[in-house]
Amino acid sequence: MTDIISFNDVLSARDRLHGIAHTTPVATSRTLDARTRRALFLKCENLQRGGAFKFRGAYNLISRLTDDARRRGVVAYSSGNHAQGVALAARLLETPAIICMPSDAPAVKVEATRGYGAEIVFYDRMRDDRAALAQRIATEHGATLVPPYDHPHIMAGQGTAALELLEQVDGIDTLVVPVGGGGLISGCAIAAHGVNPAIQVIGVEPEDADDTRRSLEAGTRITIPPPTTIADGLRVTTPGALTFPIVQRHVAQIVTVSDDEIREAIRFVMLRMKLVVEPSGAAGIAAALAGRLPDSAQRVGIIVCGGNIDPPLLASLWEER
Repeated sequence: MTDIISFNDVLSARDRLHGIAHTTPVATSRTLDARTRRALFLKCENLQRGGAFKFRGAYNLISRLTDDARRRGVVAYSSGNHAQGVALAARLLETPAIICMPSDAPAVKVEATRGYGAEIVFYDRMRDDRAALAQRIATEHGATLVPPYDHPHIMAGQGTAALELLEQVDGIDTLVVPVGGGGLISGCAIAAHGVNPAIQVIGVEPEDADDTRRSLEAGTRITIPPPTTIADGLRVTTPGALTFPIVQRHVAQIVTVSDDEIREAIRFVMLRMKLVVEPSGAAGIAAALAGRLPDSAQRVGIIVCGGNIDPPLLASLWEER
């Protein structure tokens, strides 16, 4: 079976994002390497425009719309980072944007989305079908729906994060990627295997948001109850219809981490590496610190997917100790 996106699609997205998206730095820590007994390279998408990798896919998709489609605007649904990515890309491309966000979305992400000029419509995460709501709004406005992960241009755009990392660091044998709907890991897997088919790609999910792990075990997409994990960007109930086949073919395994392990990873990178990372972005670091990676993973690239952590949550990490 042919993948819905190719390495050339990731290369095309890289060209489109050149000079628009940041080429984010790679951070290392001798202490982190010593604790995990391997060399870790953190791709700091927490320092990307909008504070997360999501800007890459959003800009790659919206910039490809016709002038007429851009005038009619875009609609998206997101717990925060995709919202900000779409809002920022839409502003840069002078496109109206309406974003459907859950009522419990972190305040810092809501405020940033508004700050980029988007209109926000709230929904109840436990009751409402966010995709159906966004589609209805898009239909009413004649706008284009920009999904958070299940679109080839989104997936290819997200894959540019891994492509950059592999250009910045030689000899990576393992790529570790947080998993929500699968847009980031599917794009990154295509990028990694386009550079070197021997790279093993490992996904990381919170323990109570392990829909992709369960789906891989079942051999088909399954749906889980709405998760309550601290990692709001990974609270997905079922893998994407387009992303999951790529995950099946290109991802070696999915490991899980607890919320406490994620909290400890956030504390570590803030105190020892001076990096502010949100829970979803800390998932891969948590997996490394908790010893979840295989022994074969010795030169490991970790996608730190975002840094938009709510200040009260950040403060609570020390109040709890």
